[in-house]
Amino acid sequence: MVFALVGLVVLALLGAVHRYVWRRFVGDTTAPGSRLRRAGTVAAFVLPLLSVGAMTSGRVGAPFWLQQVLAWPGFLWLACLLYLTLALLVGEVVRPVLLRVLARRDAARTGAENGTASGTPAETSGTPTEVPDETRPRTEKLVTTGSTGVSAPPEAVARTASDAPDPVAEPETEPAATASAPAGTTPAPALVPQPSRRLFVSRVVGGAAAAAGLATVGYGAYGVLRGPSVRRITVPLAKLPRAAHGFRIAVVSDIHIGPILGRAHTRRIVDTINATSPDLVAVVGDLVDGSVADLGSAAEPLAALRARHGSYFVTGNHEYFSGAEQWVDHVRELGLVPLENARVEIEGFDLAGVNDIAGETEGQGPDFGRALGDRDRGRAAVLMAHQPVVIHDAVEHGVDLQLSGHTHGGQLWPGNYLAELANPTVAGLERYGDTQLFVSRGAGAWGPPVRVGAPSDITVVELASRQA
Repeated sequence: MVFALVGLVVLALLGAVHRYVWRRFVGDTTAPGSRLRRAGTVAAFVLPLLSVGAMTSGRVGAPFWLQQVLAWPGFLWLACLLYLTLALLVGEVVRPVLLRVLARRDAARTGAENGTASGTPAETSGTPTEVPDETRPRTEKLVTTGSTGVSAPPEAVARTASDAPDPVAEPETEPAATASAPAGTTPAPALVPQPSRRLFVSRVVGGAAAAAGLATVGYGAYGVLRGPSVRRITVPLAKLPRAAHGFRIAVVSDIHIGPILGRAHTRRIVDTINATSPDLVAVVGDLVDGSVADLGSAAEPLAALRARHGSYFVTGNHEYFSGAEQWVDHVRELGLVPLENARVEIEGFDLAGVNDIAGETEGQGPDFGRALGDRDRGRAAVLMAHQPVVIHDAVEHGVDLQLSGHTHGGQLWPGNYLAELANPTVAGLERYGDTQLFVSRGAGAWGPPVRVGAPSDITVVELASRQA
């Protein structure tokens, strides 16, 4: 019941946002019945359907080729929707300011023209110039053409502007003005429609918002497809012996191999890790978004990981959406060592790993007692755990350093503020009592292959002994 209500609220919110985006980009800038309006209206219905399909196709067991077809446009549109909406909201602040500036400019120009026509400077006429009321719908300003250069009467311009029913409709013409002209006089020039001030501002603001939003998404997608960068941090551990000083762990999380990020993505990550020559590789969950049958070949480059003390893996929540048991077996075949609530002794410290808390629904949740309960607490302990929220369990079990991921650093600004509500640390290194927590921003992306304000990374954690 609760999930149904949440789903309805989300759908209602998405519907309202799409309506707002349609109004600003299509309804306010195009003429009724025009091709542009029809195309924009069709897109306003098709794009959200693609997004829903992209989010649900994998869960309902759709063929993998269909997941791939839906994923690119569906997920990219979600990112575009976010940043187009944010840009439009900024435009709501700019819109009235721009209207007022243009109104004052037009008022000054009209006053100057009236002053010139009467032979009296506008500023000494003693009559204040009325600023047009932009709260009423205006269609267009009517200007004259012809070789005579005679302007239409101001009353005709005002009447035409105020009587127009639609912001972008064609104006009604007044043929009677020409037919009733006295004989021997020059006919009144034809009236040519031009966009109203409100229509002009709508198009300027909409165009600027579209450019800003789409450029943001494009840059964020380029960052993901280019691959993660390498960060390096040094973490001192009080119990680490001098012999282990300088031990380097390549931490990678949230690779998210799936319908969008496939084998080439995995290969880039493996090449980047190997280039750092780590002593150990720690893959801390959310490796995949799909089954072994669909993505097993895309994960095969992981077999090329090279580290003196091997590569280790723990499950993330997405593994339990994708068949965790099958993936644990598959990564073992690729040469990685799964730590399922288990511990190994490494040169100078203990390396432990726990299952993700999402495994609790399958009876495979984290078991800290099994992973850390009977160890020698005189040795330093490094824990691999996908979600940062288990840090308090790590503190209780005397862990010196926890390596996590899951948050993506927020992935899409301002998502980092939401991530802070659900996680003790969103990215980077922080201390909780005697335990340090490092959270990676991840090497891939979930949903939209876009990152804004949270670039993907692989972090080389260098352990430092205080005895060195």
